[in-house]
Amino acid sequence: MTGYRVLLIEPGYRNKYPPLGLMKLAAYHRHRGRGDTVRFIKGEDSEVLTEPWDRIYVTTLFSFEWARTARAIDFAVQAAGGQTERVFVGGIAASLMYDEYVAEPRWAGIRFIKGLLDAPPAEALMLSRQNYDFGADDVSGLPIERLVPDYSILDHIRYTYPVHDAYFGYASRGCVRKCAFCGVPALEGRLREMPPLSSLVQGIADAHGRKKDLILMDNNITASSRYKDVIAEIRDLGFVPGAKLESADGRLTAKRRVDFNQGVDARILARSQMYLREMSTICIDPLRIAFDHLGVRKVYETAVNMAADNGITSLSNYMLYNFMDTPSDLYARMALNIQLNEKLGIRIWSFPMRYQPVTLRDRSHVGKNWNWYYLRSFQIMLQATRGVVSGNPPFFRRAFGEDATRFLQLLGMPHAFIFFREYYENGEGAPVREEYETRYRRLTNGQRRELRALLFAQGLSAARGRSRFLAVADDRRIDAQIRHVLRFYILGTRETTKADSQRFLANSLSEDSARDMPDAERSVEDAGLYEDMPPTGSKLLVLTK
Repeated sequence: MTGYRVLLIEPGYRNKYPPLGLMKLAAYHRHRGRGDTVRFIKGEDSEVLTEPWDRIYVTTLFSFEWARTARAIDFAVQAAGGQTERVFVGGIAASLMYDEYVAEPRWAGIRFIKGLLDAPPAEALMLSRQNYDFGADDVSGLPIERLVPDYSILDHIRYTYPVHDAYFGYASRGCVRKCAFCGVPALEGRLREMPPLSSLVQGIADAHGRKKDLILMDNNITASSRYKDVIAEIRDLGFVPGAKLESADGRLTAKRRVDFNQGVDARILARSQMYLREMSTICIDPLRIAFDHLGVRKVYETAVNMAADNGITSLSNYMLYNFMDTPSDLYARMALNIQLNEKLGIRIWSFPMRYQPVTLRDRSHVGKNWNWYYLRSFQIMLQATRGVVSGNPPFFRRAFGEDATRFLQLLGMPHAFIFFREYYENGEGAPVREEYETRYRRLTNGQRRELRALLFAQGLSAARGRSRFLAVADDRRIDAQIRHVLRFYILGTRETTKADSQRFLANSLSEDSARDMPDAERSVEDAGLYEDMPPTGSKLLVLTK
């Protein structure tokens, strides 16, 4: 029997890439001889509550999006009329936090899928003939993981993914590493090869039209035994340096690019010129290299130099922080990229990625060498550039300091001074900042330690921190001079009355520097960068006059 009604739900978080798992489930239900009716929504759309659904799938992404994901699952149960056995939940967070999802009493009966859908459909989806599950007889069909994704479901919603005009896929799954901070070993396991890219690309083009870019989500393509074959296949698909997409009338339109969006391994790149020589034969843009800690500085620097030698000048890196590193370690890595930019004449965009345990429900984790106040300060700095550490030397030094000592000083400043940098340094607020600096200089070393202890207290969110400062500033048991200084930390970052030119670094990023910033397609997943910030529309992220 065919003709069932299937609802696909992605929680209402902001994300960069479309939900590939749901797109493959849509392909399974719509095609492959099933002919089911499929509807896709993002968030909670009350329109679907008036329709009957035979099965509902909910995808998950970041573990710290637990609240939004939980709302989506609750909504799915409502859409299923309370029949939880019709609801299936899978994806990254559901796999990594499987036990926590299963333990929620209100979700009893929901089938939580752990890992990839790489077994025959009936097995992968835990379907049972005893439960009269439709599809339970599909015990030998092609795994859903290997299907050509159905792009047409993206037309069901108004949300536009920053990257959408692309072939999305994998040349390999898994990884040879077992990094303590990474969820890939638990989610995908050992590295293994995937079917040829040509069949995926051709299948997408035939069903949904040609796409501009090729986005490959491999976790460590350089470790693949088929690395050279994969690169050759990409060349054969037309993704060579300077390639442009040809329109139906034969005109060349947009410039094409290849992006291994999870990054490549500097430790492998540095072994041989072969890796980057091969990479230079495709239109890689940007080349993303992980720079997770200073211990890999030597191989990272070698890999960047080798990339430049092979004509690859557009680079990006993932820079883990809040794990085992210190703020000074992070600054050293950011500064190294500035040095390499100036030395090699290239452009490296750094994307600091704040570490959170992959099973934590929120972003409350504070690394042993960090504190919540420094994390919040750095987040504010990054908001000016939408999460990017600019490769432009003057702007970098203005934003993050001339050296690690100045970086630490900036991290410890009142947040209003960081956010409204122009206002408090060169505008009407300058006398306020000068008074703060005068009062701070008068503190003894012991008073400064006490002030830092108050600022850096663990377990405080930004909102709770400010309310606590208000209370402490009125606490007569605290030294009066400390209380006077602490009042500057109560100044808010949510003010909308200040002009755009007074906002953080508003006058520091020249038009030339702004053009150097990566566009939305080349940036990385937001990962909560703008949490606990003023509402959209308050124009806080102004980069130029």
